[in-house]
Amino acid sequence: MCGRYASSASAEDLIDEFDIDEDRLEEATRSVLVNPQDPPVGEPDFNVAPTKQTPVVLTRRPRGDADGDPTRQLRLLTWGLVPPWSKDVKVGTRMINARSEDILGSRAYAKAAISRRCLIPADGWYEWQASPTAVDAKGKPRKQPFYVRRADGDRIAFAGVYEFWKDRSKEPDDPLAWLASYAIITTAAEPGLDRIHDRQPMVLDRGDWQAWLDPGQKDPDVVERLLQGAPPGRFEAWPVSRAVSSNRNNGPALVDPVGQEELDGVVDPMTGEVIGAR
Repeated sequence: MCGRYASSASAEDLIDEFDIDEDRLEEATRSVLVNPQDPPVGEPDFNVAPTKQTPVVLTRRPRGDADGDPTRQLRLLTWGLVPPWSKDVKVGTRMINARSEDILGSRAYAKAAISRRCLIPADGWYEWQASPTAVDAKGKPRKQPFYVRRADGDRIAFAGVYEFWKDRSKEPDDPLAWLASYAIITTAAEPGLDRIHDRQPMVLDRGDWQAWLDPGQKDPDVVERLLQGAPPGRFEAWPVSRAVSSNRNNGPALVDPVGQEELDGVVDPMTGEVIGAR
C-alpha cells in the first residue's frame, strides 16, 4: 500500500504542469487534524502522511450549473477518503488506498471512480521492505524504507478518487461544513518493485490525465481500461533512512540514498541480491 509520499512542488509549478484553470488552494477548507499541519500547507513536504491536506488536481463544473464548462482545479484535500454516508470522519484513516482490482465494485469507492476522479501530484513515494534475513528487536522481519520515483525525473501523478462529506451540525453555507477527501488507487507491484512491496500506487502518464479527469467520462469500460496501468520499467528505487518511518521527521534528506554499511538484509529490487546480510 502507499502510506507516505513526497510532494515538494510549488503551487506555481503545479499550475503550469497540470494546466490548471483555477487555483483554489487559498480557500478555507476543513481539516481533520487536531494540531496545525507540519510543514504548513503549501510548503514542501517530504513525508506526506494520511490525514494531511495536500494539493490535488480535479475537474468540476461550476456549482449549480450542470451545463457549465468544467474547469481543471488545484485544491486542498485531506488524504483518507470519507464517503458521504459516513457517520463521522474517522473512517478516513482506514480508507487511504483503493485497490484498482476492486474499485468499480466497491460500495465505498465505485461512485467516486465513475464520477469523481483526481490526480495527486508527487515527487515519489515510500514503501517498506520486510527483510528475508534480518529481524528487529521484537524478532519480526526488519523493515527497510525505499524511495521510488520516475526514472525519467518527471512529475508523478497518482490516480485517485475523491468525495465530499457534509457535517450536518453546521450551517449549509459554512465552508467548514464540508470535508473534501481522497484515496490513492493502488495496483499490483511491477517486476522489481515487487521485491520491495506487493502493491504500488497507480501512476498515470500524461497522455491519460485528460481522460481520467474528465467528469463527463462515466463509462465503466473506459475507467477499467485506464486502471490497467502502463508497461513496467518507469521507476527507480533506493533504500533511504529509517527516519521517514516517523511522521515527525521531514526535509529533503529523507529521500537521499543510504550507504550500504547501513543496510541489513535488504533485497536489491533490481537484482534480488541480499545486501548487508549478517
